[in-house]
Amino acid sequence: MITEPPDTDGGESAHAAEGQAAKRGLPRRTVLTAGAVVAAGGVAAAVAVDKFRAGRRLSGEVPTVAEYAVARLADLGIEHVFGVPGDFAFGLDNAIEAEKRLTWVGAANELNAAYAADGYARIRGAAILCTTYSVGELSALNGVLGSYAERLPVFHLVGQPSSKLQRVRAVTHHSLGDGMFRQFEALSAASACVSAHLTARNAIAEMERVITEALAQRRPAYLTIAADEALLPVIGTPVAGMALTEVPRPQSDPASLDAAITAITDRVTASKATVVLPAYTIGRFGLGRQLIRLLDASGLAYATTPMDKAQIPETNRHFLGMYAGDNSEPDVKKAVESAEVILNLGGVAFIDSNTGQWTDGLDPARMITVWPDHVRIGHTDFSAVYLADVLERLTTALSKTETPRLDSPATPSISGAVGDPVSSATLYPRLAKFLRDNDIVLAETGLCLNPMSRIRLPEGAVFHNQTLWGSIGWATPAALGTTLADPSRRTVLVTGDGAHQLTANEIGTMGRYGVKPVIIVLNNAMYGIEEILNEHQGHVYDVLAPWNYHQLPGALGCKDWYTARVTTVGELDTALTTAATHNNGCYLEIMLGRSDIPPSLPAPVLHMVYQTTPDSPPLPPIATVAAAEQMNGSGQLA
Repeated sequence: MITEPPDTDGGESAHAAEGQAAKRGLPRRTVLTAGAVVAAGGVAAAVAVDKFRAGRRLSGEVPTVAEYAVARLADLGIEHVFGVPGDFAFGLDNAIEAEKRLTWVGAANELNAAYAADGYARIRGAAILCTTYSVGELSALNGVLGSYAERLPVFHLVGQPSSKLQRVRAVTHHSLGDGMFRQFEALSAASACVSAHLTARNAIAEMERVITEALAQRRPAYLTIAADEALLPVIGTPVAGMALTEVPRPQSDPASLDAAITAITDRVTASKATVVLPAYTIGRFGLGRQLIRLLDASGLAYATTPMDKAQIPETNRHFLGMYAGDNSEPDVKKAVESAEVILNLGGVAFIDSNTGQWTDGLDPARMITVWPDHVRIGHTDFSAVYLADVLERLTTALSKTETPRLDSPATPSISGAVGDPVSSATLYPRLAKFLRDNDIVLAETGLCLNPMSRIRLPEGAVFHNQTLWGSIGWATPAALGTTLADPSRRTVLVTGDGAHQLTANEIGTMGRYGVKPVIIVLNNAMYGIEEILNEHQGHVYDVLAPWNYHQLPGALGCKDWYTARVTTVGELDTALTTAATHNNGCYLEIMLGRSDIPPSLPAPVLHMVYQTTPDSPPLPPIATVAAAEQMNGSGQLA
């Protein structure tokens, strides 16, 4: 719930702020209430606010609510804010602009801003999104919900109408015209693990509560500030912040941790074969190095699902390969499914798109699941036990055993004559060769995700997708976020044309901020993923508007980008060679054609996944909430 709803015109907070000003010898008029701002009107209001804020900064005065919230988030080490400006959010927008540690990144729309913040948080550990009330925050909602589903702490700052406008039930723009201003809060709050309405009186305490909870859960936070409250000085002593890497982790209950470690080691020691499945949460909580130490100390082998790919380098000698049910390589599938114990570290999401449409043959009874905040073994739940502590303790508790290794997969062969048309068979082996150490690889939801997840990545390269939420269009703005989060690494985005059309306008933002991604757009003129998920192909609703994709960077203001439309294998080789050395953004439109779209999934599989016919095959146990409850005791994925 939202704490301290904005149902007054400044009330106690405004009077208290005026009192503080009087004690400091400042004239009472320097405290700008909603009435003062509205009365100033238009440009005059903006000038008055800017002069007021600038004067206080120069004199070392207490920060405003907006300034404090923004500065407290900058303390975490976040350096960029993604958003779209709006009049109700001007207090926040101005505070962001004035904060020297932050750079405003103006996105093409709020949804794109949310996607970009999602990508940024995947690399930097947290992100800031700023929108205006209602029209702005609701436009961003899909993107923020994706961050919730995939456990990314995005701090969503929302500027609301002044508390006076809300109290008198004014009929304003960005509303339904009914004088009601609270109905949207519940919608946005549903996308967050913690919410607060900041006022002058509560801002200091609430920011600590919100930051602590968002980082503990690695999920978004929703922060609203009324336009008048944004301009008031905070009441109390500001907290000295710390970097994200220095924020203390929650500590496990000692007795529960001891019991969990004993139970895990007993099961693993008695097992003839244990395989580790590390989840995406290893990366979210920054535990990759601890996982490597555990694998080295125990000798256990591991595999990853597509969603969990490359949480640690795939050059690691303990790596078996990708596991996704029947979409796995046969030897990887056999190694995982024949193991007596599956050590699920972090909470793998056993969803349809992560398991080869639930074709995984995993028995929940053989699963030990270490969730971020508790452990589940059979029907026994060990509460208040945290993943970081389990990894550390298991590193010393497990005896060294050498799990049989699989032979390293052969390097995909490069095939195709110079004049041959490009196909998936000729494209993906070349993309595997194109990738280099430390790349940030993004694969959009669509036909490209499965073949990209099969590529064995080079040293230090990471892989990001949106397997759980699966909102097409996510990857292009997310690539903006990853390039800004770490410009020292190359971002390589692979996306289908259908998803790209949803958010391609963010390329203009890439040009504006000088980032240098490699964008590879696969043009088959269709929503290809929808085609294979339908029993019958060729539907008119899957046909896309024809775009000249390779001309987009120039049209959207990108300077000195290398762009190419590729139709043959020879052109593909030339384009990839050029992109590998070009010192700016690169944009390759790969013409695949509709003939490259795979056939539909078998009808029985589709009937089982979607349960649309009376005789649909039953769902496997792993696909139900009941199975999730057996594995983690809560029915939640993570």
